Amino acid sequence: MHGGVKMSKSSISRAYELVPEERIGAVIGQNGKVKEMIEQATSTNIKIESNTGIVYIEPRDENTKADSIIKAKEIIRAIAIGFTPEEAFRLLDEDQILIVINLKEINEDPNGIKRIKSRIIGEEGRTRKIIEETTGSKVVIGESAIGIIGDFDQASIAERAIRMLIDGKPHSVVYSYLEREARRLKKRRITGLWKTYGEEQGGKGL
Repeated sequence: MHGGVKMSKSSISRAYELVPEERIGAVIGQNGKVKEMIEQATSTNIKIESNTGIVYIEPRDENTKADSIIKAKEIIRAIAIGFTPEEAFRLLDEDQILIVINLKEINEDPNGIKRIKSRIIGEEGRTRKIIEETTGSKVVIGESAIGIIGDFDQASIAERAIRMLIDGKPHSVVYSYLEREARRLKKRRITGLWKTYGEEQGGKGL
């Protein structure tokens, strides 16, 4: 699963994403609804070649920003991996990012990929659930790739935990890492909230 962008001197003029045959329907949606929603949200025109799985993303008009084309591409890529359209639309928020781990780049053996995915999913999905709950991110394990959606901190912690599992680290070690990072992230965010509150109160006192 891969894609690309075409650059002009001033901006991105076109992007494309390769979508597996079994996920084309999810990108299009019932009566084309999902495709239409992506186009409206990003001011783009999307063309899908059902026979090849190639999705072309172009600016709707001269006012379409390059960031919008990239955002549309990311949403489509997320759906292609296995996220639901609703989950993928989280990427419309400025603070949400998509991280993709290509398992074929790590292990070309199908059985090896299957073992990796089993470690990340865990018994009855327990490991994936722990990663999601401790980080606040959403994790999808596709055919040959793993997708993570969250803010930068959430997604980065989840990615690190997943790569630890890929490297063969014991689940207990990974769970300890997640708990430690979750506490650290919570503390940092509370500190940030207090700092913002203090600045606001200070401003009111001027």
